[in-house]
Amino acid sequence: MSATEPSKPTPPVPAPPTAPLPRKLPAKAPAAAQTPAAPVAPTSSPEEVAKWGRVSEDGTVEVLENDAWRVVGQYPDGTPDEALAYFVRKYDDIAFKVHTLEQRHQAGGASASDLAKQAAHLLEEATDAAAVGDLAGLRDRLNALTASLSEATAQEAQAAKELVDKAIAERTALVERAEAIAARDLSKVQWKQVTAELSDLFDEWQAHQQNGPRLSKSVSQQLWKRFRDARAAVDKHRRAFYAELDDAHKSARDAKTRLVERAEALAPRGVDGIPAYRTLLDEWKSAGRAGRKVDDALWARFKAAGDALYSARAEQAAAEEADSAPKIEARQALLEEAKAVADEANIKSARALLTRIQRQWDEIGRIFPREKERALDDRLRVVEQSLKAREEVDWKKNNPETKARANDMSSQLLEAIEKLEAELAAAEKAGDKKAAKAAADALEARRTWLSALGG
Repeated sequence: MSATEPSKPTPPVPAPPTAPLPRKLPAKAPAAAQTPAAPVAPTSSPEEVAKWGRVSEDGTVEVLENDAWRVVGQYPDGTPDEALAYFVRKYDDIAFKVHTLEQRHQAGGASASDLAKQAAHLLEEATDAAAVGDLAGLRDRLNALTASLSEATAQEAQAAKELVDKAIAERTALVERAEAIAARDLSKVQWKQVTAELSDLFDEWQAHQQNGPRLSKSVSQQLWKRFRDARAAVDKHRRAFYAELDDAHKSARDAKTRLVERAEALAPRGVDGIPAYRTLLDEWKSAGRAGRKVDDALWARFKAAGDALYSARAEQAAAEEADSAPKIEARQALLEEAKAVADEANIKSARALLTRIQRQWDEIGRIFPREKERALDDRLRVVEQSLKAREEVDWKKNNPETKARANDMSSQLLEAIEKLEAELAAAEKAGDKKAAKAAADALEARRTWLSALGG
C-alpha cells in the first residue's frame, strides 16, 4: 500500500447500550407461603462471564448453550472484555424482564393470561438470543412460570365464566321485571309510577352494560330484544293512554269554557242569577278534568262570576238586616208579653192572649237574616207548646165521656173498698194475719187508684 493510497476505513464499533435501571416496585409484605423471586444471575464476575461466553481473535463472540457453543455476533474493533460485556448486557436485559415478570406473578393482581402472553414473548426472545449468559436457565424459568400461569389462567377463565353467568342471570332478571310490567293490566296502572319503574330498570341495564363483564353478542342481543320489546309494549299503551287523556282534557276544556261564559253572562241578573249559577256548578262537577293548569284558570273565571252574584246577595242581605232591626225589637217585645201566658191560670184567657200575640207577630213581617228569625220563632213556639199541653190536660180532665168513665170507676172502687174493709176487720177479729195483710194491701191499692181519679 502506497503512502498516497487512502487507507480502508475501519468498521465502527457499536456503542454498548446503556443497561436499563430496574423499576422500583411497590413494597409488599411477604407472605409466609410465598416463594421468593429468583434473582437475576450475576454476570459481573469474570469467572461467570468466562463460563458462558468466549471471543475469538477476529472478534466473534460465542455463548455456551446446551453444551455447545453458538455464535451470537462480532465485535471486531474492541477488546475481548468489551465484546463480552456488550453481549452480557443483552443477556441482562432479558434476565431483568424475566425477573420482573416473576415478581408480578408473585405479587398477584395482574391478569394471568396477560402474564402468560408476555412469558411466551420472552421465551421467543431468549431462544437463539444474541446474548451471553445462562440462556437455558432463563428459558427453564420461563417454562416454569408458564406452567404456573397455565393453572392460574384456567382459574381466571373459570372465574370469568362465573362472572358472565352471573351477569346473564342479573340482566335476565332485569328483562323479566320489565316483562312483568308489560304484562300488567295497563289500563289500570298509575303511569307516573310505571314510567319511573321502567326508567330505573333502563338505568340499571345501562350501568350493568357499562360496568359488568362483556357478554357474547348472541346472548346480549337476545336479552336486549326482550327488554326492548317489553319497553315498546308499555310505551305503546302509555302513548295511547295520554292520547285518550288529551282528548278527554280537550272535551272537558271546551265544556268548561262554555260553562264559564254562561256563568259570566249571569252577572246582570244579580241575586236572581244564583239558582242558575248553582245549576251550572253541578254541570261543572260532572264535566271532567281538563288538566291542572287549564282547570285552575277556568275555575278562577267561573268562581269570579259566582262571587259577583253572591256579593250582590250579601249586599242585599245587609240591607235587609238593617231593615229588620225594628222588627226584631218588636218581636222581642211580644216575647216579653208572651211570658204572661204561662202565668195566666185561666186557660181560655191564656189562649186569647197568645192568639193576639200571634196575630201581631205575623203582622210584623219577615226578618233577616233568617237565622235570627228562626231563633225568635223558636222562643215563641215554646210558649205555644206549653199552652197546648195545658189545654190537652184540661180537655182530658173535663171531657164528659172521661168524667163518666171516671165516676163509674170511682163507684166500683168505693164498693171494693167497703168490701175489703169488711174482710180486713173479719181477718183481724179472727186473728188471721195472712188474710189481714192481703186485705190491707188490696185496700191500699184501691184507695190509691181512687185518689188518682180524684175520689
